[in-house]
Amino acid sequence: MYTLHCTRKLLDRVKQPISAAPLAPTTTLGSWYATVLFWKPQVALLVNERTLLPVLMPLAPAAKLADFFPAHLTAVLHALGVDANFIAREVEAMAQSSLAKTANRSVVGSMNEFSFLAEGYRDVMGTTNLLALTLRLADTPCSPIKYSSPVRALREIVASGVS
Repeated sequence: MYTLHCTRKLLDRVKQPISAAPLAPTTTLGSWYATVLFWKPQVALLVNERTLLPVLMPLAPAAKLADFFPAHLTAVLHALGVDANFIAREVEAMAQSSLAKTANRSVVGSMNEFSFLAEGYRDVMGTTNLLALTLRLADTPCSPIKYSSPVRALREIVASGVS
């Protein structure tokens, strides 16, 4: 079980019921935040609340965003060399999800910065490959995690086995 905290502009596209009081996540990484990037085609940007790990994925079909997200997260975690057992446990725990409004302004701020950087990297790198852009964003130093990168924060959590 995890909660996907969505911006208003994403909730308008997803058109799914939202939870007034989200349940505590049962995943190691915890809750995720999401917004829409108005690219052609539209893209969803998801950011982990705990590590600030970003994941870019196609938005369509918007109503199935929470259902398709674990597969995209799996691809990102594999590309980052995360242990397969950790990935399997995390994805299994993501079998259920709920949608909610954003609640952490710090994560929303990081998500806004990733949105800006993603557009710049897309232009500079000359690619629309969402996995390549995600991996580039994941190396970005972030002040909310003491200027570490999301990749380093993720690896610390995986190595420590903390849930």
